[in-house]
Amino acid sequence: MSSSTRITPDGAAWLASAGTYRRSSAVLPCGSVFDVVSAPALFGRQMLDRLWEDGAGSGPVAVFRGRTLLFAAPGTAQRLPALLAWEEWGTRGGAGRRTAAIPPLLCHGTGDAVTVPEPVTPTGGGARWLVAPDSREPWLPGPEILLWAAVRAARATVRISISHPADQGAKVYDVSRRR
Repeated sequence: MSSSTRITPDGAAWLASAGTYRRSSAVLPCGSVFDVVSAPALFGRQMLDRLWEDGAGSGPVAVFRGRTLLFAAPGTAQRLPALLAWEEWGTRGGAGRRTAAIPPLLCHGTGDAVTVPEPVTPTGGGARWLVAPDSREPWLPGPEILLWAAVRAARATVRISISHPADQGAKVYDVSRRR
């Protein structure tokens, strides 16, 4: 990851553009300037790793109260849950087997607000930036890119075996020393 964890003046101006009142920058409304996808901390970090290692990087990303907040293009909060449902991630597959699950992603869009790290004190208040806003027009991933990152993060945590499970009642003989 190459982005800074310190917010720039241009990044602070971008965040402030989302708020109605410039003084209240710790809680900002979603939906017009950005949406936010909130993931459990570890899974969100795995998504972020996928975005940076295998993709085009990410927009701003913060952590707050055990969740990773991925800033996304407006409209993502409405579209991402539909894409996840369509892909059937987190549901039972055929014959009752469980597919790799994506943990609950909370999508914040129009009508929602999120707490962000204070631009003046990037590590204060329990919230901190993993990737701080650094421009007045940061690149924000859309729903398809975040779906891609979530699917790859979920697949990375699944172990696949091509052999049959061991029969617990079977007798095992060592034949390696036979003549």
